Amino acid sequence: MIRLSHRNAWRSLALAALLSGASVLAAPGALAQQVTAPHATGPVQPSGPLPGQQGESRAVQADSDRANAVREANITANEYRAAAHDAADAGGMPQLDFGNPLMISQVVWLLVIFGLLVFLCYQFLLPPVAAVLEDRRQRIAADLDAARDARAEAEAAEAGRRDSTARARAEAQASIAAALQAAQAESAARAEALAERLNRQITEAEARIGTARDAAMGALREVATDATTALVQRLSGLTDGAAVSAAVDRELAARNPRTGAA
Repeated sequence: MIRLSHRNAWRSLALAALLSGASVLAAPGALAQQVTAPHATGPVQPSGPLPGQQGESRAVQADSDRANAVREANITANEYRAAAHDAADAGGMPQLDFGNPLMISQVVWLLVIFGLLVFLCYQFLLPPVAAVLEDRRQRIAADLDAARDARAEAEAAEAGRRDSTARARAEAQASIAAALQAAQAESAARAEALAERLNRQITEAEARIGTARDAAMGALREVATDATTALVQRLSGLTDGAAVSAAVDRELAARNPRTGAA
């Protein structure tokens, strides 16, 4: 059997007191019922001798006693009704009327009923209630433990998610940095190759331009030498190719110092 705590014991006592009070509150009706005597079971024989007379029969004597008892009981009930009516008109509580001759018996029965209710509550009524409360306490404790476990699992899952996010962010940043470095290296290589190709093309172009210029200057020198030789021969009748070539070279050098230096 489950042992009751002091708190449950006090609750049982309070419940018993409440039930006992309810029984006491019903006391006026009980008083009226107690003082109400049963009716006579049979009529009084008027033909028989009266009580106290010689020769009366046993049936007549019993009916006479019963009628007297009924009359006295009715008188007592009327008196108690009048007393209860007076107490109700006075505004007092009948169960606190200690001048009532039935109060002692009511108190005794109250104590007996109270003790019986306490015993019944302690032995039969409160143990199931205590078992239900204990089961409810255990279920609440189990639910709280499950909630704590679920919270711990959720926190662990949240920590794992944060770690995974941090690792993924770090890996993404490393990948981005590596991609940037590769792109910069590739861009630098392409820029260097392009610059080298442009320099080579510029060099080749300058070489072609120089060759074309030299060719043009060579052709111009021959044309100028021939024209100058023909003009000197026509004007003076002399033919001095070396002097004409030297004069043309000096003139071309004067006009183009770069060609002359080359």
